[in-house]
Amino acid sequence: QVQLVESGGGLVQAGGSLRLSCAASGRTFSSYAMGWFRQAPGKEREFVAAIDWSGGETLYADSVKGRFTISRDNANNKVYLQMNSLKPEDTAVYYCAADSRFYSGLPKMYEYWGQGTQVTVSS
Repeated sequence: QVQLVESGGGLVQAGGSLRLSCAASGRTFSSYAMGWFRQAPGKEREFVAAIDWSGGETLYADSVKGRFTISRDNANNKVYLQMNSLKPEDTAVYYCAADSRFYSGLPKMYEYWGQGTQVTVSS
């Protein structure tokens, strides 16, 4: 089992940056693919970025490509989401998730979820 705790959210002006962190428990963290998702009020949860177990393969939603970067530190059981050039439409609760099989953009494939961290981008 994997427990996930996100941090790093907050209020930032448009054009600014934030770095989200997700701390994972469990000795098998390095075998899990990890993903970041977000959910804005009244909207469905949507894919943001994913990374394979080694960190060698990544996947991004078109809406964040070139602005966000996902990375991981297997030695410290953490995954990160560096968010640059933030826009008001990036405002949402951001969740990290773990999948023991494969990295993807499909929320239903992920087995474990954190509680989320709020990101608010003001215009």
